[in-house]
Amino acid sequence: DFVNKKTYNPRTGVESLIVTPISQAQAAQRAGRAGRTQPGTCFRLYTAWAYQHELDENTIPEIQRTNMASVVLMLKSLGIHDLLHFDFMDPPPAEMLIRALEQLYALGALNDRGELTKMGRRMAEFPCDPQLAKSIIIADKYQCVEQVITIGAMLTAGNAIFYRPKERAVHADNAKLNFARGGGGDHGALLRVYTEWNDADFSTQWCFENYIQAKSLMRARDIKDQFALLCERVELEISSSNDIDHFSKAFCAGYFYHAAKLATTGEYKTVKHLHTVFIHPSSVLAHEDHMPAWLCYHELAFTTKEYMRMVFPIQSTWLIEVAPHYYQQKEIQDPRKHKMPKGGTGLSQPSS
Repeated sequence: DFVNKKTYNPRTGVESLIVTPISQAQAAQRAGRAGRTQPGTCFRLYTAWAYQHELDENTIPEIQRTNMASVVLMLKSLGIHDLLHFDFMDPPPAEMLIRALEQLYALGALNDRGELTKMGRRMAEFPCDPQLAKSIIIADKYQCVEQVITIGAMLTAGNAIFYRPKERAVHADNAKLNFARGGGGDHGALLRVYTEWNDADFSTQWCFENYIQAKSLMRARDIKDQFALLCERVELEISSSNDIDHFSKAFCAGYFYHAAKLATTGEYKTVKHLHTVFIHPSSVLAHEDHMPAWLCYHELAFTTKEYMRMVFPIQSTWLIEVAPHYYQQKEIQDPRKHKMPKGGTGLSQPSS
């Protein structure tokens, strides 16, 4: 028996959905379901030998295979500073904690002594991914808090915004592409979905006509209302701007870790680790004729390939503007315009 298990690789920042055999503990729990309401029989579709020798005794706890940035930020806000010696029930690998600390430092939530900054305190108020919290706070600078909390709520509501019935797949795809008109990638499309639903007075009929899951939008509306209340708590004014670049820059400020550039081969590579990644087929940018040279993604998921989920185009200069401490000028040069010097790798630096 197999199960889809989420695992996170701190070195690459990739969250993978891997099909793995269940553990003996899971097998026992599943067998228990057979006798809940009346006596039943559980048939196992594997041998006793496989149970004894091929299945792990227990499932690996989720804390040991997930991104720890939110947990570390919460512990820091509670005044717990020595995380490596903190008494976790199931201690996560030190590498994951260090990676989370590095990420929070790069986001400006921690100072160089590992203490919470003013930005970090404000970020800790938001019960979401620290990168999204940073985007919401930075949105104040670009006067587009309303747009960023709307998109943030839509992203938090999950990947179930659009639905695509098999018998009407072409109509559903066209409806989705209509939302993508006007730019801003998947984030722009999500903003237009919510705005138009709002204009239609939150109509369920409108959702049905546009192949949108009404339940997901209602969940997004609840999350947005929570974000709005939390913005008041951290003294953020709910400003609004219709400029796509404004909310794209705000998201770039939170998700600069997740930048990718179009290589000469026509594939995308992450800017820091140079991993080859692909736009998820469900993205509105997946079927563009002219691919953007630079983009940011919401998350990486490994299924058959390393896919970028929820992407939006950016300009390379924004990375220097929002994260000068993380990116250097040479990293954001367009690889298609600069040829390698003959005989060299282009990596050596001239000695000063």
